[in-house]
Amino acid sequence: MSNPQYIPKSDGEIPVSAFDSAEEAWFWYVRCQQVRQEGARLGDGGGNFSRPCDPDDVYCAAISLSKRGLLSRAHLTTLGTFGLQGRPPDARCSDEAMASRLWDEALDRIGTVLRAKGIIV
Repeated sequence: MSNPQYIPKSDGEIPVSAFDSAEEAWFWYVRCQQVRQEGARLGDGGGNFSRPCDPDDVYCAAISLSKRGLLSRAHLTTLGTFGLQGRPPDARCSDEAMASRLWDEALDRIGTVLRAKGIIV
C-alpha cells in the first residue's frame, strides 16, 4: 500500500478575483486584521477564489502614500475609524461630512496605487 503524498494546490487551480473598488479592498483588509487579532492565521482559506494580494499590500499602499505626504493623519484616522465600523461615512450627516470627504480622497489615492498593481479592476 502506497502512502499518499502531500501535493499543495497550485495558484492556477483557484481563480483570482480582483476587488471592484478601493473601498472593497480596504474593508477586506480591516476584516482580515480583525480576524488576525482574534488569533486566526491567514493563509490558503480553501475558498472558491483567492485575492490578488495579501491584506498587508493594502495597508502598505496607504502607508506609502502617507510617507509621501499624500495621505494625512486625518485621512488615516478616518480610514481606521470607519473601517472598523464596517461602513463609509455618510456625507448627508453634518457630523460626518468632513470624514466623508477625507474617506473619498484617501480611497481615490489608494485606488490609484492598487489599480496599478492589478489589485482592483
